[in-house]
Amino acid sequence: MSMPHLSPSSSRTHPPGGLWRRIAALLVVLLISAGSLVLGSSPAQAGSRGVGYENSEGFIGAYNTDVDGRQAYCIDLGAASPFDQTSGPHTVTSLDSLSRQQLAQLNYVLDRWGQSSDPDVTAAVAIYVWSVADASTYASIGGADHLVARAPASARDEILANVAMMRQEASVNAVTDPSLTLDLSMQDQYAGTLSVSAHPASLQGTATLTDGVFTGGAATRTVEAGQYAITGTPADSAASYRVGASMSVDAAGYGAKVDLYTTGDAQRLIAAVAGSSTGLSAEARTPVIELDFQPEIGTQVASRFVAEGDAFVDELAVTVTKGTWIKVNGKPVEVTATGTLYGPFDEQPTEAATPPAGAPVAGIEEVTLTGAGSYTSPGTITAPESGFYTWVWKIDKNAQGGNSRYLTGSFTDRFGRVAESSVMPFQPRAVSEADQHLAVPGDALTDTITVASSNGAWLKRDGESIPVIFEGTAYQVPGTLPPTQGREVPAGAVALGTVSITATGSGVYASPAVVAPTGGFVTWVWQVRKASQPQWVRDYIAADWTDDYGIPVETTSVRWPVTTTSLMREYNVHSGGRAFDTVTVTGFPANHGEFTGDGYWQGDVDELVHTVYGPFDTDAVLTDDLDLTGAQVLTSITTPARNGVYRLGYTDADRITPTESGYYVLVTTFAGDDRVQPYQSSPADVLERFYVPPTPEVELPVTVITQATPAALVGEPFGDTALVQSTIPDGATLVFRAYGPQPAEQQPVCEDAFYESDPIPVTQAGVYTSPTTSVDQAGNVYWIETLYDAGDAVLVEGTCGAPGETTVVTAQPEELTVTTMAVAEVALGEPAHDTAKVTGTVPDGATLVFEAYRQDGDTATCTPDELVFTSEAVAVTGPGEYESGEVVFEQVGTYYWIETVHDSGGEVIHRGLCGAPNETTTVVPVESPPPTPETPETPEVPGTPVTPPNLAQTGAGDWMLPVGIGGGILTLAGALTLWFGRRLAQYRERNGYVREEDQELLAEES
Repeated sequence: MSMPHLSPSSSRTHPPGGLWRRIAALLVVLLISAGSLVLGSSPAQAGSRGVGYENSEGFIGAYNTDVDGRQAYCIDLGAASPFDQTSGPHTVTSLDSLSRQQLAQLNYVLDRWGQSSDPDVTAAVAIYVWSVADASTYASIGGADHLVARAPASARDEILANVAMMRQEASVNAVTDPSLTLDLSMQDQYAGTLSVSAHPASLQGTATLTDGVFTGGAATRTVEAGQYAITGTPADSAASYRVGASMSVDAAGYGAKVDLYTTGDAQRLIAAVAGSSTGLSAEARTPVIELDFQPEIGTQVASRFVAEGDAFVDELAVTVTKGTWIKVNGKPVEVTATGTLYGPFDEQPTEAATPPAGAPVAGIEEVTLTGAGSYTSPGTITAPESGFYTWVWKIDKNAQGGNSRYLTGSFTDRFGRVAESSVMPFQPRAVSEADQHLAVPGDALTDTITVASSNGAWLKRDGESIPVIFEGTAYQVPGTLPPTQGREVPAGAVALGTVSITATGSGVYASPAVVAPTGGFVTWVWQVRKASQPQWVRDYIAADWTDDYGIPVETTSVRWPVTTTSLMREYNVHSGGRAFDTVTVTGFPANHGEFTGDGYWQGDVDELVHTVYGPFDTDAVLTDDLDLTGAQVLTSITTPARNGVYRLGYTDADRITPTESGYYVLVTTFAGDDRVQPYQSSPADVLERFYVPPTPEVELPVTVITQATPAALVGEPFGDTALVQSTIPDGATLVFRAYGPQPAEQQPVCEDAFYESDPIPVTQAGVYTSPTTSVDQAGNVYWIETLYDAGDAVLVEGTCGAPGETTVVTAQPEELTVTTMAVAEVALGEPAHDTAKVTGTVPDGATLVFEAYRQDGDTATCTPDELVFTSEAVAVTGPGEYESGEVVFEQVGTYYWIETVHDSGGEVIHRGLCGAPNETTTVVPVESPPPTPETPETPEVPGTPVTPPNLAQTGAGDWMLPVGIGGGILTLAGALTLWFGRRLAQYRERNGYVREEDQELLAEES
């Protein structure tokens, strides 16, 4: 760079301070030279002009030092150009008389624009440097306006604008002492702030964190003066840590210092301080931060449903919601978690922050935690009873001993979470008692059950007790004895019906009814089957449950109805004569008289009483409702209460000898016991009465008293019976006519008979029966009997709808029922058979099979070992009577019949009972000695009751005929009404009907 061209005067005369400046410069050069010898300065090299302008006025711009390739600027306007060897740079912090601020401004401008390759810029830098470093000379030559003339006219405005801009920015941004400081502050163990302070504030640099990150997750960031959020990132498992921060800033151009170049006595040159020495750095570090962590527990029970006696097991999922699990000396800190199992509750508890006051506790367990992960509770708590159980897990900071300092705080799980709850199912069961201790066939049998849970609470869901279906089956007990209690239902038990009760909690429930079709014992068996419950209920029930078969209080005795048919041998007996009666008894179980009781059921009452009441003045009083309490008793005869044919009056011990005239009737009575209904034959039974006429006899007109079959089912046979009394004219005939059927509520109409019998010859007083008929629809059938003389003139005719002359026909029942009657007794070698009467709805393809079992002991037994006869299958096409076919038994003894009905698929839809009444055939030896007066009468097994033929029996031999006919005319009119009432009673008893007086007896027995 050449020296500026000065005027001669100016070249000779220097400004007043010029000499001193030169002297000072020389001293500086000497000092620098001396320093170079010590410090090893850069070797001096020749300089040259750099970027700038030059004309006749001189050069303006940068000087290329050729020492370090940098551009430097002259600071001595009056000195020679530095073309000799240049030494430097030397960083100086004072220069001539410049203030530190001026020195800082020079450094700032030189750094920002000094190395430019634009001459407009370097020219402006040169002007600015001269204006500060050699201000007096600069001012004396005219300042910038004079110096800018060295540049082309076209560049001068730009150069001057640059000078103004540099002057403005230097005054604002130049600082004498640039600085950088860092500060770290932590709000908690992890969140903190890095504060950066810089002078000037515009300083920027890269800050680096150790064990920490800036927002966004980076550990380094370019920052300037300000505050920056940081997050501490200690090493995993660390118990403590410190966050550090460091920062370096390139501060070139800042500070009161410049680089000085010298070239002998030529101009001095300056440039901005260069190199690493211009950088600033700072560090900061937090104090030691003690760490803690917060473990939490989420659980899921291993099994929602837990069986009685099984362990409750909970599966723990441990997480850390703050920090990491701390290790001390390389080992994880141990934390004790305590689990409390609350319960039982009768329903799922409501979720809450804490358990309710007084909540039951089933047990407490502890688990040692050593880190996040899965754990399983020890399983030491077992299910004591039914209910809902729920876990609550807790970490108590204060219970951790020395490790408590590592925990942030305590933790407690919520109470009642479904995922943390288990259920021990409940066991519903019932205690039942039959509502009827004693009943009769056709009664509706019911049971009362008291239900409860046997292992704890009856569970609830949504506030309602869980419904449980109880199924009760009523079984007809095999045989005729009370059942034996046991767990299994015997193979021969017949299910009469199954009912269900839906129990909605503990309590007492009444069952629907099951009808008892026949006599015998009926016992209930109740059960709870999970498979019968709605799907959602099944898991809440512990197991299937069934009570015992044959429990006494769950058993009802459906008492067998006794039936007697009887016939006095004489209708008329003279005073002092003898009456003889034959009574056929059926309906008792075959082993009646053998059962002595078992502590719950009374033993058999083995006594039938046959009482002859009379005399009565008129037979009009001999009705069904006759009160016999105060009636006169002629005699009373006792026989065993067993099936058989009893001949009464044939021995001296039981002779029936009337002494007074009047009407007499024999009434058979059974007191009843726990297996057989009470029974009393009707005083209205004309076949059980006789008459002792007074003397002399009185001629009476012919009378006819009738009694129709009182009731029948559609399709069943029924008929009418007439008792004709007095002297019968020769050639008399009897015709029976039937009308209907008609609705019961309508007035009887007898216009067109649907049935008329052939004339029946009537030769003497006696009982005459019509052939049977049947109808195909329900309703009332009205009978009229007409007695004609030989010329067909009407002697006696009944009236339409007369008492006892109506047969009530009802529809066949829906339920299939079967009643049977076996041949009671045969001699060895004679055929026997069984007859079944089928009523109700018969399914298509049904068949009937009869079986006979020989008995070797006193207990009714019908097993394959005793089976001696099986009939061919008989097709059952509808209601009616069906026979087994004849069979000849090979041995003397007792044989029990059992009838079985199968459907078209071979399934059993009905099976009779072993030892049932009327299902016994006794085979007797061919030679059977007749009874003698000296030998007590042995009851005979009943057969078909003997009834009068169409020609009536009249009584006591030929010698009694005149007296009998005359007396009979007077007495038989009233007796006939009683006889028909007796037939009605017998029919009702055979079909399970119980009269009101019998009901009263039943009530007394109960």
